[in-house]
Amino acid sequence: MWKESPVYLEDLSGIVADSNIPWEKLSGKTVLVTGATGLIGATVVNALLYYGKVRVLALVRNLDKARSKFAAQLAECGDRLAFVVGDVCSPLAIDETVDYIVHGASQTASKAFVEQPVETIDTAVNGTRNVLELARKKQVQAFVYLSSMELYGYPEKGHVVTENEVAGFDTTVVRNSYPIGKQICEALCSAYDQEYGVPVMILRLTQTFGPGVEYTDQRIFGEFIRCAREKRDIVLKTKGETERCYLYTADAVRAILTVMLKGERRQAYTAANAATYCSIAQMAEMICRELAQGEISVRYELADVQKLGYANTLYMNLDTTKLQALGWKAQVDLLQTYKRTLESMIY
Repeated sequence: MWKESPVYLEDLSGIVADSNIPWEKLSGKTVLVTGATGLIGATVVNALLYYGKVRVLALVRNLDKARSKFAAQLAECGDRLAFVVGDVCSPLAIDETVDYIVHGASQTASKAFVEQPVETIDTAVNGTRNVLELARKKQVQAFVYLSSMELYGYPEKGHVVTENEVAGFDTTVVRNSYPIGKQICEALCSAYDQEYGVPVMILRLTQTFGPGVEYTDQRIFGEFIRCAREKRDIVLKTKGETERCYLYTADAVRAILTVMLKGERRQAYTAANAATYCSIAQMAEMICRELAQGEISVRYELADVQKLGYANTLYMNLDTTKLQALGWKAQVDLLQTYKRTLESMIY
């Protein structure tokens, strides 16, 4: 069996057991996954392999890293897993049939949005154009673009955001390289659907994490987990007033597969767990109380958030009615998300 943590394997089993996903559509098909060594991409790859009746092409930049990450899967699954070595920023050449594409390759580090805005936009726009071109040539049955909740901008506190409320962004603010890039990519997806007949679906994900996250992950949930395990106080650089929903990785993968196989063309869906909605400060307090059993506390050392690449305070309460209409429902709450993530890290 694969050298994954029991909790991760349990997640894969749960994804495959989801009867809402029409798995029969994937039988004998080939799925290309970009961003395949990232948290969400890797879990998509593993879920498809766990299902067992599909061939997976994983687009990777570093072959050695990919072989190490999927070593057991390569040994067990044989030719059902193959690597395509390349960068989405360059044209993609694949000789074999591709039936479905999940496009998840993207810059994800907030600091890079400020320090490398050109590369952030280039990876998003040119990378997506290259993958869409491949989808057009291969005449795929579905193309899922993984977008972001950041497209909704800065909703008012107390407002629940639906898919038709995409925001406008100040182009002189460098950090907006990320959401503006995502907007352009969504427009490209719609254009390829309209002009070339590529069946595109868009999934806007909230912040997602779970088993498979590296212990050294620099995002806020990674730091909270390290603080809980190492019994260090959580130090917030802001007042922690930002409020948002979160999503467990396995729930996100079930959403991706649901949209890919049941979604409507040229439609955007929001994926989040509405029950997780809270402020960063509230989440930090929960970690201290529940995950660290009260042995640590929250401290505040306020800093210049723009230099850190953080977004301004936002209230991102997301409506997932549209996605739930496809039969999808989030299953894992925020505390369990943290507990299961930690359990997988220390396996």
